[in-house]
Amino acid sequence: MKWSIPRLVVFAGLLTPVATGQAAKPVFEVASVKPATPLGPMGMRSDAGGGPGTSDPGTYRCHNCPIFWVLAPAFDLELYEYSGPDWVHSLRFDFDAKIPPATTAEAFHAMLQNLLADRFHLAAHREKKDMLAYELTVARNGPKFHEGVSHEEPKPADGSPLKHDKDGFPILPPGTSMALGNGHGRMRSDNQPIAWFAHMLSQQLAGPVVDSTGLQAKYDFTVSWAFKDGAGVSDLELFQPALIEAVQSQLGLKLEKKKMPVEVLVIDHLEKTPTAN
Repeated sequence: MKWSIPRLVVFAGLLTPVATGQAAKPVFEVASVKPATPLGPMGMRSDAGGGPGTSDPGTYRCHNCPIFWVLAPAFDLELYEYSGPDWVHSLRFDFDAKIPPATTAEAFHAMLQNLLADRFHLAAHREKKDMLAYELTVARNGPKFHEGVSHEEPKPADGSPLKHDKDGFPILPPGTSMALGNGHGRMRSDNQPIAWFAHMLSQQLAGPVVDSTGLQAKYDFTVSWAFKDGAGVSDLELFQPALIEAVQSQLGLKLEKKKMPVEVLVIDHLEKTPTAN
């Protein structure tokens, strides 16, 4: 599920508690931001990882990373949900931080936001802009799935090659929500809201998906789609039509492309040079 972005992202310092008992803003125990070390004419290697839900929950790193690589997880952004300076995709830094024990994913996102506010004086707001989007609605005979049941928190996938069923579709182990390969794709929801599914669809359709289903619960379902190989045709053109058809035939949900208002993060202020460590 996408993390809810506040209407205003304030300048550094405004989240500091001003009254006794008011909760402090989530921050890293220690954080360092430095210009990326030049790697030479052949060096463009980047390294990012760590945080809640990973094998290294106590640290966060993003080396030789454009600022957008931190903005994106901080606000759960896709490219089309961003409106601001282009240099966030080219200006690179080394980020290193120590995360307090038992930090939740939501608190981790807030820590990234506050790090950007403290060090780059980020200020931003949310607004809706008209753009072509997929509207997700309930089809005439849908939905064809049921409310989910509580599951134990799945362990992250161990990286082993996925097995396939007799029809060639990947078998998704616990901790894996989607896989593509050999002309077959499969996506699974384990007690997730439709907003989560819309976000997953937006990544595969390379565009915004607006949830207009009105479905409020969490759901269990699996959707599988096959696409044919074809020389000279992009991957998007290959599997997107099959995915759209599978969502309707298997789940009873309809995807229709139309011009719609989509919420984006608009950058009001962001400095190129971070404050000193």
